[in-house]
Order: sequence, then structure tokens, then C-alpha cells
Amino acid sequence: MPAELASSMLDGVVRALFEVPWSRARRWIADGKITVDGEVVTDGRVRVGAGAVVVFRPELRRLTGAGDLPATALVHVDAHLVVVDKPSGVSTMPYERGERGTLDLLVRRLLSRTERGGKRSGAHPALSVVHRLDKETSGLIVFGRTFLARQRLKAQFRVHSIHRRYLALAHGEVEGGTIRSRLLADRGDGRRGSLASARFGREVRAEEGREAVTHVEPVERLHGATLVGCRLETGRTHQIRIHLAEAGHPLLGERVYGREYAGPWIAAPRVMLHAAELGLEHPATGEPLRWSRRPPGDFWEALERLRR
Repeated sequence: MPAELASSMLDGVVRALFEVPWSRARRWIADGKITVDGEVVTDGRVRVGAGAVVVFRPELRRLTGAGDLPATALVHVDAHLVVVDKPSGVSTMPYERGERGTLDLLVRRLLSRTERGGKRSGAHPALSVVHRLDKETSGLIVFGRTFLARQRLKAQFRVHSIHRRYLALAHGEVEGGTIRSRLLADRGDGRRGSLASARFGREVRAEEGREAVTHVEPVERLHGATLVGCRLETGRTHQIRIHLAEAGHPLLGERVYGREYAGPWIAAPRVMLHAAELGLEHPATGEPLRWSRRPPGDFWEALERLRR
């Protein structure tokens, strides 16, 4: 069932074209049943150009291993917590009933194999979401494995004692400093933003929103961009993306925030944000723990291109 469509991301095109839920559109793509101009495409974030022919091919065999995490994604595992190096393009947890391929489910499946000598089991290990990373963000994330561990980890996040440092590629020459604002779930145009950015007749009160604090450090000056380190004091939804965009430096790959940016946009396959460092107290022993992970290949490719 081919069709010519205006430029958009593939998962949205499939959803609209075949009138199916997001979860089914993404499953068809991940299973290798969607072709674009005759080629199988398994990344729903690929932008489909105007005039492209998108076809649903139910007869194609499901891609084996699609959606599985490699064993190297497990950074730390014990009876109380699991630390994972999350790939980009994976949601932390389901947003719709029946959604498959989310990180919590993939980690459970991986643990069921690694902890049972490679044998698959219908019973998946217990796992609790403690915090989230955006779908396109890669890097370190922690899960609790017991009720007590979850409560103690969430308490550390609540009092801001967790160490979290991100690496990001941002447009322009970013200066160091601390960005503080109160973030709103809707600034008046359906997007998140700071209290100061409220618009379109949106009436706000000074006490509205939630306090957000990001400590920004330029790491390397690049051609038209800056590699920055961002340490979170709070962890609000899209905090780094909003803070840098409102400071005039939207992240590379940004499609939601920074539409007011007047400079030249630098193309990137996704939002260039990576959770590089994570530190916390072990929920059972109190031992201080810290991990770090390098950004994945797409981040390094963008970085090397900007260096040249």
C-alpha cells in the first residue's frame, strides 16, 4: 500500500497513513515490515522526504533480535539496583498500553537471560523505574530491584544528592555558568518552558512551575557549536534542552525547543544529549558509587564532523 507523503518522521507517517496506534506503527518499523522507496527502514526517527513511497509489507519476516539489548548495556547489577547504558531511540517506560521495546522491558528480558545462564524464562525479574531519560537521550540510568531500594533511590533524587553530568552538543559559543528558572508544563503554546518564556496570553503567577537548576561548563569550542558538560542539580523534564535553548543555544538535533534560534542550524540524527556520569549512594549499604560512559557512535561522528 504505497503512498506519497510530505516530509515527516517515519513513525508518524506510518501511524497517519495506516491509521494505527503509535505502538503498532513503531512495532511494524522495528520488526522490519516497513519499506521506504523499496528499502527496509527500522528506525522510526528517520525523516521521510516529500514524495517518498512508504509500504507496509506484512509478508516480510520479523527481524531476529530486533530490540534486544547487548549484555554490555548492563553497567552494574546487584540484588538492589541495576545501572544501564541506555541506547538512544528507546523510551524508558511505556507511554501507551501494549507498547513494546521500552527500556524497562528490555532490561528485564536481558536480566532474565544473563542471570539464568543464557536461558530465556517467562518470568522476568522485578524492576522499578526511579527516573527517566528522554527517548533520544543516551547514557546512564538506574533502576531499583526492590521496594526499599526504589524508595531510597527516589529519596536521593528528591534531595538532589544524585550526581548527574551530561554531555551535549549545542549551537553557538556557550558560556559557562548556572541557569536557574521555574519550568512550566505549558508556557502557552503547548510546549514546556520557563516562567519567563510564557506567552500567547498565558497568565502566570510567580510561584508557578518547578525550580530547575543546570550548571553548564563549555568543554570544547567547535565549528558553529560547543561541546558542553551539564550537571543537573534538579531533574525536570527536558530541563537541559529547555535551558540551553532559552539561553540561545539549542542542542543539535532539537526539534521542539529553540525555534526562535536565528543562527544556522547544524544537522544531527537526534538530540545530541548523553548522560555521561551517574553517582549515588548504594540504597542498601550506603557505599558511594559512581559510573561513567562515553557517548555512542552517532554522538562521536557529529563531534568529529564539527572538529573538522
